[in-house]
Amino acid sequence: MVLSRLCDIRENPNPLSLKNPAVPEPGPDEVLLGVLACGVCHTELDEIEGRTPPPFLPVIPGHEVVGRIVEVGDDVRIRQVGERVGVGWFFSSCGSCRYCLAGNENLCSEFKATGRDADGGYAEFIAVPGDSAFPIPDYLSDISAAPLLCAGAIGYRSLRLSGIKNGDSLGLTGFGGSAHLVLKMVKFRYPDTEVFVFARNPDEREFAMELGASWAGDTASESPVRLRSIIDTTPAWKPVVEALPNLAPEGRLVINAIRKEDNDRDYLLRINYPEHLWMEKEIKSVANVSRIDIAGFLELADEMRIQPEIEEYPLEDANRALSDLREGNVRGAKVLRIK
Repeated sequence: MVLSRLCDIRENPNPLSLKNPAVPEPGPDEVLLGVLACGVCHTELDEIEGRTPPPFLPVIPGHEVVGRIVEVGDDVRIRQVGERVGVGWFFSSCGSCRYCLAGNENLCSEFKATGRDADGGYAEFIAVPGDSAFPIPDYLSDISAAPLLCAGAIGYRSLRLSGIKNGDSLGLTGFGGSAHLVLKMVKFRYPDTEVFVFARNPDEREFAMELGASWAGDTASESPVRLRSIIDTTPAWKPVVEALPNLAPEGRLVINAIRKEDNDRDYLLRINYPEHLWMEKEIKSVANVSRIDIAGFLELADEMRIQPEIEEYPLEDANRALSDLREGNVRGAKVLRIK
């Protein structure tokens, strides 16, 4: 599926067109994957609608890619033909700046994203750097593995940046593909931590309670207790502003989003210092995702035997999956079956 021009998906519900591109040739440091499945992420909407536009068009979106290696470049030593691997948002970086050397290549000025700066996984084949492809735990199906590569990995990074310890209270505002995996991670790693979920959709709130949340309320609700950290996984500004009064002193709000939409930017004007930021509260953004996050989360997923909630679509229905995501018709994660 190819994106040829940017548009508002509400006005053009079919932004992607089905094409038959040539099979890419892997470079010396790359592997060629036969794609099996690819997750559908809100970042694809950000690309299509121009909030994080691709540097070239046409481009093939998709950055939650599960595939099997069918060809290996001459300089690749860590991967082999026949391996089942996954590829996330991280495609490549310079490898030599201070961020890359510290394992934070997600902050590199030359960071490149799969499905935006290079063709992604809404396709039968994809060529990627060998060190950006990670073995998939055997227990996972192709479909179940796909959302772990972004929703899981970025949730893993968000949880690390939240700074919580076992017994701290954690809020989640928004409850889609990433947040439901964060809740599962918290229940496993921090058994004494209570999780409080804020979501506009009653079905999402019910889902959160089913997965073990201690409380679930509307986006603008007041939580029963003040929270040590809150992770925001929404594309909007309203949840950010509404979350801040629910933070405890020294509390941290972690914004897990590549970009925020502009349709409710006026909400930012409602921030006032005493209510929202006083008492040494802080706001921290999550920038992209690193290879350490992808590898670390897949290791944790294997230990947990984590199973994401999935809604499956055939590749040719990618536009419908994106529209459903745009309208908030989400329970868990959406995944395209390629083969």
